[in-house]
Amino acid sequence: MSVSPGVTVPVILAGGRGTRIASIFPDIPKPAIQVEGKPFLCWLLGQLYRDGFSDVVISGGHLFKVLKEKVSAHVFPGMNLHWIEEIELLGTAGGAMHAVKKSGLQADFWLICNGDSLVCVSLADFIGCFHDAQVVLLAVWQDDASRYGTLEIGNGSILKAFREKKPGSGWVNAGVYLFHDSVLSLFPHQRPLSFETEVFPSLLHQGVKVKVHQVRAPFLDIGTPESIALAESFVRINRKWFSLFRKSF
Repeated sequence: MSVSPGVTVPVILAGGRGTRIASIFPDIPKPAIQVEGKPFLCWLLGQLYRDGFSDVVISGGHLFKVLKEKVSAHVFPGMNLHWIEEIELLGTAGGAMHAVKKSGLQADFWLICNGDSLVCVSLADFIGCFHDAQVVLLAVWQDDASRYGTLEIGNGSILKAFREKKPGSGWVNAGVYLFHDSVLSLFPHQRPLSFETEVFPSLLHQGVKVKVHQVRAPFLDIGTPESIALAESFVRINRKWFSLFRKSF
């Protein structure tokens, strides 16, 4: 695969409590919910597996043992999962930093992925899209972006700001980020720590250029009961995409 120079290690954020769906799945963490016979997280692992990643760090918190048990039953041959438990709520960025430190792995770049969303794009292509960038964010077009908020993107595909939720279409954050290892030292130190509301505004304030890779591709975030109900049909509708690695399960 064509990637930025150096070693890239994926970190999957799978520690959220999923408060909006807790009443539906009280005993199952969101990334472990069954979709087409496999835990939702396994479809993301399939993308990473197809793109050649062997080491993957998974940051879990809520119902950690359940998540690990269900996902570990579907590990791909040659893929090594590094499970890191988040004992206290650290936020998305805080959880990622904790997982990077505790994994003991060394990398030039860290590929951070939300464990409760899928976007049908090549993650290898995403990594290789800006060879000179220290930070890259994946953005996906949504005809109805009201649930997510939108991104303000300037000339040269540079991120300018995160905008509040409002009716209409726009580019939304797909929950996939690429950070050069040196950038992690620039993160704010407080915990909990959020990528959207704290890390990216802080990086922009410090003058760090955040590149945005814009794609028009199928996207699913299972953060609500309504979106979870769409998960199986999402996989079926995009069966040609998922069939590229589905047989590896």
